[in-house]
Amino acid sequence: MQHILVVDDDADITTLLVQYLGRFGFTVHAASDADAMRAQLSAHPVDLVVLDLMLPGTDGLALARELRARSRIPIIMLTARGNPYDRVLGLEMGADDYMSKPFEPRELVARIQTVLRRLAPGASAPPAVESDVVHFDGWALYRMERHLITPDGVVVPLSNAEFRLLCTFLATPRRIFSRDQLMEQARGRAMDAFERSIDLLVSRLRQKLSDDPREPRLIKTVRGAGYLFNVRSVQGHVGWQR
Repeated sequence: MQHILVVDDDADITTLLVQYLGRFGFTVHAASDADAMRAQLSAHPVDLVVLDLMLPGTDGLALARELRARSRIPIIMLTARGNPYDRVLGLEMGADDYMSKPFEPRELVARIQTVLRRLAPGASAPPAVESDVVHFDGWALYRMERHLITPDGVVVPLSNAEFRLLCTFLATPRRIFSRDQLMEQARGRAMDAFERSIDLLVSRLRQKLSDDPREPRLIKTVRGAGYLFNVRSVQGHVGWQR
């Protein structure tokens, strides 16, 4: 039986989710703020956290960052904000998916099941003969650790969304991707297009790759079409599990 922790200061939502998720075989715990979340994590073997963005005291973005720094517990973020920037920021802080409020509880169940299935032990384990390192133009992507090594040997950590976006580029270098295609890959599921969101995500990946936004060498903007990863060669397997 899998344990879900719902972190939300709205008592009506937590009560609803505790009852509703329980019908699908989950054991559900509730917390209304950062201290309560930490107490629940200490008391129970939590398999996934449903985390509200707007919380009293420490907000959901800071808690997502805290969770990701100490564990790989999957996070689904809830947000009442319509700003695409907040959604991208949540993914960059380590969230695996997000849902906007108000939401359908049945859709949340489907999202939880998808994330747990995707991150189940062995679900994304590569064959023993497969390398975990991808080399491109002097850079090295360590897939298991999800970080980059610069040509000068500096370690550059990647968020989940940045990692997915880079893998998408590396899997088909020099292909033009539309914003819709990149957003679907970076978020790990089909979604409506938020063009400004993917622009922000590309901008952050450019920063990680030390790519000058005024004259980018690696991630080039193709006017009216999308983006192209202008890499000379890619060595290694770039497969990843969404």
